[in-house]
Amino acid sequence: MQIIRSLLFNVVFYLNLIVQMVGWSPYYFLSPRHRAWFVPKFWAKSNLWLMDKIAGTRSEITGQENLPEGSFILAPKHQSFWDTFAFLPSLHDPLYILKRELTWIPFFGWYILKMNMIPVNRGKRSIALKKAVADAKREMSAHNRQLIIYPEGTRRAPGDEPIYKYGIVEIYAQLGLPVVPVAHVAGLWWPRRKFMRYPGTIKARFLKPIPPGLDREEFMRRLIGETETACDALLVEAATTENHPPLPPTAVKRLKELVAAEAGRDSPAA
Repeated sequence: MQIIRSLLFNVVFYLNLIVQMVGWSPYYFLSPRHRAWFVPKFWAKSNLWLMDKIAGTRSEITGQENLPEGSFILAPKHQSFWDTFAFLPSLHDPLYILKRELTWIPFFGWYILKMNMIPVNRGKRSIALKKAVADAKREMSAHNRQLIIYPEGTRRAPGDEPIYKYGIVEIYAQLGLPVVPVAHVAGLWWPRRKFMRYPGTIKARFLKPIPPGLDREEFMRRLIGETETACDALLVEAATTENHPPLPPTAVKRLKELVAAEAGRDSPAA
């Protein structure tokens, strides 16, 4: 039954994208950007509603009180396509740094360009990063936007060893803005590179912002430590929930490590 529900959701998900992208085009492209944001945010909310009603996958996002006013950097864990849209409704004027090839896609690329996103040529990394930082600084200072950066760059399975890229450190240092880590294990319910969608509740949380002005090493230490600690807690909670989704080998391995670490802390020798 869940295979059928997953297949149905995937079909409806992409139909929803196409229908809304085409149907909203007159309003979207004729409106100023701050009004046009209604369309992507409505699309994101409709996706979450469809996931709940079709696949039985609910979304619970907490910690909105930790989002600063004005400009800041949002640094979500990246495990699933879910985390590319689920946070949009919580942000006033989001900004993405993305590969320029996405802007070449008909309709989708036009939507991106309308929102003044920052396309980069990933073939020239050092030059691209410098230009991306300059463009982000200009956009955020002019319009109080919120920059969304995935510190690991690519999707990783729940429980997998974290590999944070240095780009987030450079952007943090150059922009001088607070960074809000986002913890979740959405990859359990919406796995990467798979069509299955599992029932249950995806829980995500905006963590307390990391203040600007820290040295690079301290910032990276805090970002990794606070994000991964919160993700570990969510993984344990998910794994101990009745009828939890299938756990990938990375999650099983991480859970064993957490159990061993806890046993070590509780031992008399510790």
